[in-house]
Amino acid sequence: MTAASWGLLVATFVACCVEAVEAITIVMAMGLTRGWKSAMAGVGAAIVALAVVTSAAGYALTTWLPESALQLSIGGLLLIFGLQWLRKAILRAAGRKALHDEADIYRAQVATARAAETPATGLDVFSFTVSFKGVFLEGMEVVFIVIAFGSNAHDIPLAVLGATGAILVTLVIAAAARRPLSMVPENLLKYGVGLLLATFGSFWAVEGVGIFRTGHTSLQWPGNDAAILGLLAVWFLLSRVFISALRVPGAPTQQSHHPDSTAREVRA
Repeated sequence: MTAASWGLLVATFVACCVEAVEAITIVMAMGLTRGWKSAMAGVGAAIVALAVVTSAAGYALTTWLPESALQLSIGGLLLIFGLQWLRKAILRAAGRKALHDEADIYRAQVATARAAETPATGLDVFSFTVSFKGVFLEGMEVVFIVIAFGSNAHDIPLAVLGATGAILVTLVIAAAARRPLSMVPENLLKYGVGLLLATFGSFWAVEGVGIFRTGHTSLQWPGNDAAILGLLAVWFLLSRVFISALRVPGAPTQQSHHPDSTAREVRA
């Protein structure tokens, strides 16, 4: 595999890990609190809906748009998403935004699940709906990442492999731990994903600007794919500058979690 292929694999794996952790947290809260039958039914329905959306979106994007237009549109969207993720990561690292805590999110989901009315028989609509919504929304982001990265790199199967690996790894860890994946350094992962999205987004968006010139051919970066490393370094340095400038004295630098309290919440 080439360096670009490894970059694609790692980028999709890390980005999809974050989405998988958030979806699994929601499903675990419903399954352990209200029962797995309706929760898994919601997961299954979400997977079917995602398969339909993925097939339609993937076919439309790869068939209807020329390469440069595809690079500009998807690159621009990736850049927008990346800047949003980076903005939140910078504010968290600077102490101006609360750190993302999967254990707290899990406890909130459990409290909501316990407060909702439980049907005597049949489908638990609340558990089904929450599980469906959580998996579908997080899954849509996974689909977007796979299509965006895979289409622009001309290797959708490798992007799918990275996403599948991320989902399987998080599922295995969650099944073994039987509690929210608060041990995953999600704030750090979100920061890394923001850097990757901004890097690949700016790289492909600039290439796609070629749609406006004669022949509609993509622009080429100096050094071709090696320019990705330069862009990654630029985004990283810019983010560190903003973190230093916005830093609140005494702000925490990493996510704190309490495995024991989380485990007690799961068993309750």
